[in-house]
Formats: sequence, C-alpha cells, structure tokens
Amino acid sequence: MAILWSKNIKEFVGEVISDKTSQTRIVLVKTVQMHPLYKKRFIVKKKYYVHDEANKSKLGDTVRIRESKPISKLKRWTLIAVQ
Repeated sequence: MAILWSKNIKEFVGEVISDKTSQTRIVLVKTVQMHPLYKKRFIVKKKYYVHDEANKSKLGDTVRIRESKPISKLKRWTLIAVQ
C-alpha cells in the first residue's frame, strides 16, 4: 500500500528545545509574519510536540517535522530528518 502525500500536509523546520521524554521532542518553530495594516514584520514562535521513534534528535538540533495523525494527546507531528 503506497502512501500518497497531499499538498495540504504541512512541514516545518525548527529547533529542538526539549528532549527529556522518550520518543517525544518539543520543537520551537519561528515564522515571520507581516502586520496587515502597518507592514511591520515580526517573529511568531510556536512549540510543537513531535514523535521521534528512534530518539535520534538531541537538544539544540535543527529538525524537519511533518504533520501526521494524532499519536497522543498532544503529539500530531512526526520527525522527518535531523539537519
């Protein structure tokens, strides 16, 4: 059975800020947005709980994450690669 990826699946690049739990990483993703009226750019930070099956990422690593089905109460993202 082949997995077909849709264009609607989101991918982000972020930094691992916590690796204390087994198979779970907390990744901080920073995006730049522009204010619609004043046109000033600002950084928006968001934390994502990411499933890391092999525990291959460590604190401070830059990682690529992909949206997935719900794995637990908070985890809805999976680790694709450590960069």
